[in-house]
Amino acid sequence: MATEPLNAAVETSGGSIWTFSAIFGLLLLSAFFSGSETALTAVSRAKLRRMADQGSKAARRVIGLTDDGETLIGAILIGNNVVNILATSLATSLALSIFGDSGVAIATLVMTVLVMIFAEVLPKTYAFANSEKASLLASRPIALLVRLFYPIVIAVQFIVRGALSLFGLKLDKDAHVLSHEAHDEIRGAIDLHHYESGGVEKSDRDRLVGALDLGDREVSEVMMHRRNIMMLNADSPPQELIEAVLESAYTRIPLWRDEQENIVGVIHAKDLLRAVDKLIRRDGGGLEGVDNLDILKIAMEPWFVPDTTSLSDQLREFLSKKSHFALVVDEYGALQGLITLEDIIEEIVGEIEDEHDIQTDGVTRESDGAFLADGTVTIRDLNRYFDWNLPDEEATTIAGLVIHEAQAIPAQGQSFVFHDFRFDIVTRVRNQITQLRIRPLKRA
Repeated sequence: MATEPLNAAVETSGGSIWTFSAIFGLLLLSAFFSGSETALTAVSRAKLRRMADQGSKAARRVIGLTDDGETLIGAILIGNNVVNILATSLATSLALSIFGDSGVAIATLVMTVLVMIFAEVLPKTYAFANSEKASLLASRPIALLVRLFYPIVIAVQFIVRGALSLFGLKLDKDAHVLSHEAHDEIRGAIDLHHYESGGVEKSDRDRLVGALDLGDREVSEVMMHRRNIMMLNADSPPQELIEAVLESAYTRIPLWRDEQENIVGVIHAKDLLRAVDKLIRRDGGGLEGVDNLDILKIAMEPWFVPDTTSLSDQLREFLSKKSHFALVVDEYGALQGLITLEDIIEEIVGEIEDEHDIQTDGVTRESDGAFLADGTVTIRDLNRYFDWNLPDEEATTIAGLVIHEAQAIPAQGQSFVFHDFRFDIVTRVRNQITQLRIRPLKRA
């Protein structure tokens, strides 16, 4: 009879050990789920893609999991909640058997501390710092978990969508929990490494951001305006045309007839020289045959593009057509300017100059810290060169920005202050602001 209490005590002790072991195992599972969730959401998809291309099966598995982020997160949350609830229930039962009625409070306090530290903060901190390694290690068991809980996840998603629809909220079925707008994410990463860590130089940042911005900018923003285009009258004497082409700094020159809006061709300097050389050889070294040169027979057909075409689309068109030159027209077909392949490339790499280019920077820094700028200088160039943040949504040039902000054409000598800059109108010719002084009012 005396052995009965002893046997009961041994059984109770043995049961407690098994309960402690179960709670410990469940906390480990909870830590695994929490760390996996953080690792899979924090890992760089660019690195995974590179590893997958190099043959990593684990990387391909992680990419497959994150492609359906809603299902992934749902399965992990279900697993994590199940083990946490089960661990808490076991701990409460064990505490009640040991401490009586006060065991509920003790179990709640102890499990809260254990779950918070060892099942949440610790694994998530490690996973965030080692997201690539942790995600690869967790990919196989998490993939099994997703398959196991898939029917439950689908049911939960159906209930959630139905409940949200009662409040007029509708989720996009194709929404990607782990994805963001690609360009904004890349741009944010570039700015982060430039401004905070200094790992990306300003020139590199400008080139990378310039490439990303091509899809958001139109040809009208970077084209040469029609008033600055060198054009030749196709009916001019051939000798005059030849001399004009030779004196020009440009290789391709539009030809007009009757009026300058009527562009009938584009002459390439090399094509013209070939034609002249052919005439000279035919006439035995004389220039008499040049007077019979028909400029339009050797000119190229003009290529017109809308002024609303994005730079990325125009770049693709240039590459596909193997052309470097296009004329820009508005919605009414009126000539607005011209765009070249070089203009688009300069939006990425900065100004490209050769021995025939005319210096047209248009900005001079004065001794007092102000900048004397031509009105035709673009806002984008100013922001790029001096790391300013002037808005370029409503205007392309700095003169256009002043006119937009002033809601009028300013008179010479007027001054304005906006966007933390002071603008002094230095020169105005008719209705055009040709020169202005820009002074930053605080360190930009």
